[in-house]
Amino acid sequence: MTHVIADGCIMCGACEAECPVDAISEGDTQYNIDPDTCIDCAACVAVCPVDVISQA
Repeated sequence: MTHVIADGCIMCGACEAECPVDAISEGDTQYNIDPDTCIDCAACVAVCPVDVISQA
């Protein structure tokens, strides 16, 4: 199961920098996680300052 970023993302970029497989990219209003690339490591969850990343 992959992770998703919910509404409430503050566009800080912490998650993108933490992702070991570059599955996270900047969108228009929030960052997005590519479900085909995500390896479900949850590294991004630990660094999100607003706790909006969860399992899909």
